[in-house]
Formats: sequence, C-alpha cells, structure tokens
Amino acid sequence: MSTETGDLIQEAEDHMRKAIDHLEQELTKIRAGKANPQMLEGIVVDYYGSPTPISQVGNIAVMDARTLTVTPWEKNMLQPIERAIMQANIGINPQNDGIVIRLFLPPLTEERRKEYVKRANGEGEHSKVAIRNIRRDAIEKVKKMQKDGLSEDAAKDTETEVQELTDRFISLVDKHLAAKEKEIMSI
Repeated sequence: MSTETGDLIQEAEDHMRKAIDHLEQELTKIRAGKANPQMLEGIVVDYYGSPTPISQVGNIAVMDARTLTVTPWEKNMLQPIERAIMQANIGINPQNDGIVIRLFLPPLTEERRKEYVKRANGEGEHSKVAIRNIRRDAIEKVKKMQKDGLSEDAAKDTETEVQELTDRFISLVDKHLAAKEKEIMSI
C-alpha cells in the first residue's frame, strides 16, 4: 500500500471517529430517566452580556437519581440560569429557592420513552449518513488517484479497505443506539 492510500484511509478513519464522537455527545443529551449533568451541556447563560456555558457560572451536581442541582457562584446569576434552562426547553422546570436551582426529573412515560428512542435513532441516522459521505469522498479520491497513475489493483484494495472501515463504524453506531435504547426503555 502506498503512503498516499494509507493517508487517505487514515484520514477517512479519523473523520468517521469524529462522527462517532459527535453521536456519543448527542446521545448523552437525550434523557434516559436518570439525572445526568451532561443534560445541561449546550445551555448558555447570559453572563453580563456574554453567552457563557451553564457549567462555567455554577456547579452542577446530581443529588439523587432524579434530581440535579445548579449552585451558581454568584447569587445574582440565579435568575439568568433559571431563564436559560427554561428557554432550552429540555422538559424540566427549574425550582429556585434563593440559593440553589433544583431540577426534578419527572418519571418517563412509555410514550416519552418511545419519543426519546426515536430521537436517538434520528441522531444515529445522521451519523450513518455522515460516515457514508466520508466513504463516498474517500472513494472519489481513490478514483482520482487511479486517473493520476495508481494501479487498478491498489485502487480496488483501497476501496475495499474503505468499505470495511465504513462497515465497522456503521456497526459501532448500531451498538451505541442499541445501548441507548436499552438505557431509555429500562425503568
């Protein structure tokens, strides 16, 4: 295998790994009935005029399996944090007691669980599409390299390797989705 095709496969693998990392991040945001501080990732608070992640204006802790608390480092940040959580529309109403914000997660209904599974499957489908696009781009590069002098056998071998890589990452997406579905559906 030439260094060009090796680099091409390595680049495709790196991009596919990033697609899996993105899927993992998105799946942690989908609630599975248990309190998880990562549910609040992506929520930004107006901190003196600049949008700041909630984790940088207060401490996020898990009280028990169904309760999260946000303790702001500055008392005057209680209202902006509460407002940001409500605007994020994550299905939880914050309760402010003047010192700490409590987020009580209601138990999931069967219907809500199925909705979350659908959302997880949608994220999985996005990842699969991204991985297939990476495969398509890699194969187009192989065809271009073949026009520039790469032997037909080397091109076929590289295409086969890219396809095997794609299959491996698609099955990884399926494993992540199966695990998340099991987590969501377990009571």
